Amino acid sequence: MASEQKDLIVLGSGPGGYVAAIRAAQLGRNVSIVERDALGGICLNWGCIPSKSLLRAAQLYTDMQHAADFGFTTEGIRVDFPRVMERSREVAGKLSNGVSYLMKKNKVEVIKGTGSLDSGNRLHVRDAAGKTTTYSFKDIIIATGARPRPLPGVEVDGEVLHTYRTALEYKRLPQKLLVVGAGAIGVEFAYFFHSLGAQVTLVEMLPQILPVEDTEIAKSLEKVFVKRGMTVKTGCAVGDIKVSGKTLTCVLRQGDKEEKWTGDCGLMAIGVLPNTDSIGLENVGISTERGFIPVDEFLQTEVPHHFAIGDIVHGPQLAHKASHEGIVAAEAACGKFGHGMAYDNIPSCTYCQPQVASVGLTEEACKEKGLKYRVGKVPFSAIGKAIAIGEPEGMIKVIIDQDIGEVLGVHILHAEATELIAEAGIIRSHEGVAASVKDTIHPHPTLSESMMEAMAVAIGEPINF
Repeated sequence: MASEQKDLIVLGSGPGGYVAAIRAAQLGRNVSIVERDALGGICLNWGCIPSKSLLRAAQLYTDMQHAADFGFTTEGIRVDFPRVMERSREVAGKLSNGVSYLMKKNKVEVIKGTGSLDSGNRLHVRDAAGKTTTYSFKDIIIATGARPRPLPGVEVDGEVLHTYRTALEYKRLPQKLLVVGAGAIGVEFAYFFHSLGAQVTLVEMLPQILPVEDTEIAKSLEKVFVKRGMTVKTGCAVGDIKVSGKTLTCVLRQGDKEEKWTGDCGLMAIGVLPNTDSIGLENVGISTERGFIPVDEFLQTEVPHHFAIGDIVHGPQLAHKASHEGIVAAEAACGKFGHGMAYDNIPSCTYCQPQVASVGLTEEACKEKGLKYRVGKVPFSAIGKAIAIGEPEGMIKVIIDQDIGEVLGVHILHAEATELIAEAGIIRSHEGVAASVKDTIHPHPTLSESMMEAMAVAIGEPINF
């Protein structure tokens, strides 16, 4: 078995791993990154990026169907579904090549293979040919990501039953689709397939779709989906899933009611599992909690010189959370402890149409904490730019402290919600107050005026609403 000495190793090249590698290299470390598959990880190759290509296609198709509202006549529009899927793979491939360029630019060594930790600051890497090389290191940042959570007793075949991973390679538009799980992944795929013509049933066991979002916002999105013809069932369990040929059957249970469902496709979107069960954590003494690695605010594990980031540590399993953790961990590994992770200020984004984006506390969380708060809400039908561009659907909801007006949370339902939420994150990172936002001149006409207007409503000084 070959053996080599390394300085800092990053295990995994997803949005956390490759960012950590770049930041550590910028700070003068000699960095090696270990990846068993394509650079960029699941997010870039099989998650965030290709799915956004699909969602853009769905939005474009919907926009073309409403072109007459803007004075255009369109005829003969049809969906070339295989081409829609092909483009998403092209986009992912282009960006994966971009990560490869960044590794070369920052002089990060790329080692292909599957890594397993061992005592004495060692990592065994087995390549595709079966050869194993042992690397000793000064520091390691573990960024092995996550995989789709399986439904017990249900086998995903990539034809009738799918996870997000297999759905991104599917070349046939389903006629009747069941989506199990209404978190961000389930909601996005339900919107995508429904927009292109599939009959979709979206099922969630919890009382609302997008369970982590503000209830009022989630309920508003559900009403939009139902109005468009999608079937949405909350508080609903799925059982007796069976595949026969190209037909899927199951039983949907809501309270005392049971309904048999039959269709040609099912998507299991019940979350993801951290990839911590086969990387040798037990060999180095790193424990896990429900599969997640405990870390401090600088992403340090209980074992010195071992850091962990991304989907394998607690917190929302989001790409931008992983990327920021990568920066914090890389800096800590280099002896720079400028700031730790602020887990209470991570934006949440769902890219269906209308989009949902939020940061900070929900109204339900404020009630649970016993906080005294005020709410400011403005429908986008009151925002001039939204009306002008034909996107008046949705609302912005801000929650502020009753006494000093500190911004506790912002929740947006709109076609451009994910682009608007960054301002709220900045406001909260600076402990901003509603009055300050209201007094900041926002350009007109823009969608960003909604933030200013909602803050004005919250403090009782509305102008245009």
